Amino acid sequence: MILALQYLLLLALLLLTVPVVVLLVQVMVARFGRAHLSPGSQRRPGIAVLVPAHNEAAGIAEVVRGIRDQLLPGDRVLVVADNCSDTTAVLARSAGAEVSERFHDALRGKGYALDHGIRQLSAQPPEVLIMVDADCLLGKGALDRIARVCAHSGRPVQALYLMHAPESAGPMRRIAEFAWVVKNLVRPLGFQKLGQPCQLMGTGMAFTWEQIRSAELANGHIVEDMKLGVDLAGSGQAPLFCPDAMVYSFFPSSESGAQTQRTRWEHGHLSVIMSYVPRLLAGAVKTGNGALAALALDLCVPPLALLVMLVVAGWCVALLGALLFAWSWPLALASVLLLAIGASVMLAWSGFGRQVLSLGELLSAFGYVARKLPLYFKFLFNRQVEWVRSKRDSE
Repeated sequence: MILALQYLLLLALLLLTVPVVVLLVQVMVARFGRAHLSPGSQRRPGIAVLVPAHNEAAGIAEVVRGIRDQLLPGDRVLVVADNCSDTTAVLARSAGAEVSERFHDALRGKGYALDHGIRQLSAQPPEVLIMVDADCLLGKGALDRIARVCAHSGRPVQALYLMHAPESAGPMRRIAEFAWVVKNLVRPLGFQKLGQPCQLMGTGMAFTWEQIRSAELANGHIVEDMKLGVDLAGSGQAPLFCPDAMVYSFFPSSESGAQTQRTRWEHGHLSVIMSYVPRLLAGAVKTGNGALAALALDLCVPPLALLVMLVVAGWCVALLGALLFAWSWPLALASVLLLAIGASVMLAWSGFGRQVLSLGELLSAFGYVARKLPLYFKFLFNRQVEWVRSKRDSE
């Protein structure tokens, strides 16, 4: 019985080795690898920007004006005011956007809004369609850059998507911002330098019209972006990461809004891991598609807080086994994993996170990890399966 428990612990630690090694490789390549610039088309393609919006009156006008500043004659911006009960549609029109209002009592969520918008644009389809969330602002030249890369490569393109903590935010929000930097900048940058694809992030995404017109978007999946990226990769069109184009937004300052956002993202991420990683790995083995294998490995890395939690828990169990039963191999492997995850976090912070939080705040992150325990227990016993919009600060 004791021997069986030791082998079970070793198996669990070996499984945990995969995401830890993937994370360490991504961080090291992002820090020290040679920069890789994705070539873009010499001709700027015609674009349409699709903005799904649900009760975004507080910020939709600023978002539309920022998009229009980057458009050329003949380009379009369409806002889908989806099940709105405020003045989102009126304000978007006054800022210069085309607006289509959609109402449905049962079919609710971002995926349905995107599908509606694509059908509206199909009468005069653009060469490249770009999706931007209604709470996101654009970095300089972002639309031009991802449109050109998409047109040149013929593949979906993901801009760098960052979330910033409000200026008055405490250390826990800045730790969350750092975790976001690791997920949306460091990890995809590492894979981009290795010539590997990235996950789609939900906003700042560019597609050729032929790619997006046939995509299955009309669903209420809580992370429709991850699902879309996986589906496209399965058809041989894995997304490219374009770190020199940026979109950005801000975490809600209200705790209820932040909690809703975290739950949607992390429950969705874990659901995608469980549903799609085995399928992608099987497809990679069957077809010899290295991009599918790389995307599967990337997807198997859970949220940073959860990965740290699992490694620390594994080390504690291994230490207990060593003290009680003289288990040496589990403790040795768990110690290597602990060092690897620690090195990954420190390398990521030193290269990309110094401007986000101090070293002292980083070392206090155990409190941040502990606060997320209820979120992961909720995934086990009361998982969120439907898309729910985060409460904005103005509400």
